[in-house]
Amino acid sequence: MKQPSTDPTSREGAGLGGPRSRRGVDEVFGRSGSGPLSGIVIADFSRVLAGPYATMLLADMGATVIKVEGPDGDDTRTYMPPVRDGEATFFLSVNRNKHSIALDLKDPKDLEIARDLVRASDVMIENFKPGNMERLGLDYDTAAQLNPEIIYTSITGFGTGAGAHIPGYDLLVQAASGMMSLTGDQDTQPFRAGVALFDVITGLHAAIGILGALHHKDQTGEGQLVELNLLNSALSGMVNQSAAYVTGGVVPTRMGNEHPSMYPYASMQTGDGMIIIATGNDAQFARLCAALAMPEVARDPKFSKTLQRNANRDELRNMLHSRLASQSADQWFRQLSEAGLPCAPIQDVRGGIEFAERLGLEPVVLAGTGSRKIPTVRHPVAYSRTPVDYELAPPELNNSSELVRGWLQSQKALANA
Repeated sequence: MKQPSTDPTSREGAGLGGPRSRRGVDEVFGRSGSGPLSGIVIADFSRVLAGPYATMLLADMGATVIKVEGPDGDDTRTYMPPVRDGEATFFLSVNRNKHSIALDLKDPKDLEIARDLVRASDVMIENFKPGNMERLGLDYDTAAQLNPEIIYTSITGFGTGAGAHIPGYDLLVQAASGMMSLTGDQDTQPFRAGVALFDVITGLHAAIGILGALHHKDQTGEGQLVELNLLNSALSGMVNQSAAYVTGGVVPTRMGNEHPSMYPYASMQTGDGMIIIATGNDAQFARLCAALAMPEVARDPKFSKTLQRNANRDELRNMLHSRLASQSADQWFRQLSEAGLPCAPIQDVRGGIEFAERLGLEPVVLAGTGSRKIPTVRHPVAYSRTPVDYELAPPELNNSSELVRGWLQSQKALANA
């Protein structure tokens, strides 16, 4: 078994042979080298959302991500509106801290550059339709021959078996998984979530899988295949709702903003609009009733316990709405928050960003330096010793072609030395 290196400044570059300085990679590609993934190189062949979201998170953590795009670029470059200075905000949202190289993988010369990139990288990620990478000679078996230590991450929509022919679109997965049957009121049609939720969840799962494989590689020197599909990620991400059927034999249905197991845990009508109140246990319900000046309700056997509140929620809902109608949503939010009760205003996205700013969470960060600085949403994890950074703005198409090609040439020279 291969033993991990004890030298923290180098790694084994299996595909190209010989040691490769972590700091050297960071310096070549213009990173500070402070993040927890400093020195890791990721060949990103993924497109649209799930893969690019995963690789952006890893890039924020210091990894050098080389985004391989077709000659016309990632499809999301054309997803307009909305736009910022002529660029699609969709693309900008998931591609900071990356380098772009445009390659036509049907061109033998460009395909060889792609293969060189696989040889030189720690991680490869792709979300092509099953079979496409094999036809190109960039499938896992071939990649592992080029670089035995490669962590090859493959994302599909519905797996590589009987569902291989189904395109991996988030909306299809929201429909097929049952998610849409849970979204909306009982008297409405099924709705999708307002964001490509399962693309995002799959991206998170991909990042977790890559981190796990990197740890295994550090321990053993072994690469491996990491496979994900949107449908399995969806069913995992639906947690208690999928478990309701798998574990309890119950098929959940649409309940609007209400929760099947807790009440009140929903949007509630006030004097001038709606507010979210989330009551997670009996003690919180008693405190809520006290704050609403109706403590006797918490003592009523029909409402004192979670099971009884769920059974009598229609009656309880009317009582709560009647009391909440005496003040505005903002007044109740402030009053209930001061009492330490879980509640929140219902806002648009601008309101959500501004709310986070008022709380001191600094949700907006500038990605890039010099004249190209783009407002983006903050990375969700804060590290006390190895902070993330936002050094690179989302790349313009093919912006790092010469840099990547030059680095690959240097890696070849190092391997042949």
